[in-house]
Parts: sequence; C-alpha cells; structure tokens
Amino acid sequence: MLRNLLLGFIKIHILYHAALDAVYGLWLIEELAHHGYSLSPGTLYPTLHSLEREGYLQSEKRVVEGRQRRYYTITPQGVEALAEARAKLRELVDEVLA
Repeated sequence: MLRNLLLGFIKIHILYHAALDAVYGLWLIEELAHHGYSLSPGTLYPTLHSLEREGYLQSEKRVVEGRQRRYYTITPQGVEALAEARAKLRELVDEVLA
C-alpha cells in the first residue's frame, strides 16, 4: 500500500517539474532522490509512459552529446490534473497536519 501511495506523490512531482520545463528520466531519478525517493529506471520509465498514454505528458526525442534522450513536457490535460491534484493535496495536508 505504501508503494502505491508514494507513487501518487511521485506522479504529482513529475507533473510539477514537467510544467516548469522539459524533463528526462535520469534527471527525475536524481531530483526525486533529493526528496528521499529511491526510484529505479524500472519503476520510473513505466510511470512516465503511463502518464504519456493517459495524456498528461508528451515526449520528444532529442540528441544530447551524441545520445538520444526522451524529454517530457506537460500537456493541457496534465496542467488540469496537476491543478486538481494540488487542490486535493492542500485539502488533505490541511486536515492531516492540523
């Protein structure tokens, strides 16, 4: 249960950063590690792919230093989902931490 709960937080975190700028897998793994999440590529990439399939992210391939890297940005649907998640998160935090 804890894994599923934390995965929800991770998805919100991914959407947040993808709204600020294009992100890629390794950067997200390092960013999430700064917050205490230890994610393997085997967990992160399926999560990114599902967020893309569901219409919350879009991706494009870019060549960086001779290597192909997939960058993800938020979609309009993702912006709406992030706004709704933030509101629900704020309400939950206010109640749980009161």
